[in-house]
Amino acid sequence: MKASRISLLLGAAFLMATSAIGPGFLTQTTVFTQQLAASFGFVILMSILLDIGAQLNVWRIITVSEKRAQDIANMVLPGLGYLVALLIVLGGLAFNIGNVAGAGLGLNVLFGISAETGALVSAIIAIGIFLVREAGKLMDRFAQFMGAVMIVLTLYVAVTSSPPVGEAVVKSFVPDTIDVLAIVTLVGGTVGGYITFAGGHRLLDAGIKGVSSLPEVTKSSVSGIAIASVMRIILFLAALGIVAQGLQLDPSNPPASVFQLAAGQVGYKIFGVVMWAAAITSVIGSAYTSVSFIRTFHEKIDRYHNWIIVGFIAVSTLVFVLVGRPVKILVLVGALNGLILPLTLGVMLIAAYRKNIVGDYKHPLWMTIFGLIVTITMAVMGVYTLVNELPKLFQ
Repeated sequence: MKASRISLLLGAAFLMATSAIGPGFLTQTTVFTQQLAASFGFVILMSILLDIGAQLNVWRIITVSEKRAQDIANMVLPGLGYLVALLIVLGGLAFNIGNVAGAGLGLNVLFGISAETGALVSAIIAIGIFLVREAGKLMDRFAQFMGAVMIVLTLYVAVTSSPPVGEAVVKSFVPDTIDVLAIVTLVGGTVGGYITFAGGHRLLDAGIKGVSSLPEVTKSSVSGIAIASVMRIILFLAALGIVAQGLQLDPSNPPASVFQLAAGQVGYKIFGVVMWAAAITSVIGSAYTSVSFIRTFHEKIDRYHNWIIVGFIAVSTLVFVLVGRPVKILVLVGALNGLILPLTLGVMLIAAYRKNIVGDYKHPLWMTIFGLIVTITMAVMGVYTLVNELPKLFQ
């Protein structure tokens, strides 16, 4: 296999993984570790299996059909692709406000500048990537480098926190408690909304498609989940080391206190780097993937998609700088986001059996069953979240 092709496959895997590893990812992992201790290992294990079930199906159908998700949805049911695109773009825009805020916070920790200034600097860096001629390649390399930086630095903090690894391994298979909501939250955070399509659409843009590419695409899709999961596990162990010592985490910023309690002021600065890396790559992944959902609707959108991505990042940043993080919008979109995965994955599973979409391709039955389990589980919990969150917004 050519080195350039390997780089594209790895780039797609890292784009998906770093899109998942954002500020919310860091906070969720730390908070759930605090609540469930070593038993959170079981939640991570179950979520990895569900993540793989979702990702394998989605990337496979995109590759075989050689079409983006919105076009597949429109072929399954006319007009559905426009609804999916609307949900993805709104969700991506709202969460990008949070990602920009996280990038600002990371630079605030590192250099003492305000979060707003940090957000503007981060946005300029992200926009710069999409203004170069080889934007796709630069995005791939940036995601790979930042992903590696996050994993190495967090691993250092995990080692210094001295976690009870043996207990974590045992409780990953025999937990004291099983938290279903935590499992669904992790699945939604790793492959929910736009994230599961980030790598699939990137490979399509790079020309990696068709039945002959399936073995490579399968490896790339599983690699994306593996990279995100390695980061999740290392962060879990870092937090577990602190929790096991009986130390209290700062509720206003749990992940920062894990890094600081484990490695002092150096740990706090490492948190700044990890937070910035996590946030800036999520800004890039969210903008790129959200815009990829509207590219096929008009030739001018396709022609000027890089400029639309730039606008997407700029709007997200301006909203944060001028308004702050609109909590109610984020909560509402977060609840809607829980319904995007079952909707899109359900569409993909139907498409897998439509000859006008996949031709003579035969989708493995075990993969369909796997996908159905994920779809039903996430649909039930997505509705549960929506019903519980909506009334709070109007109180």
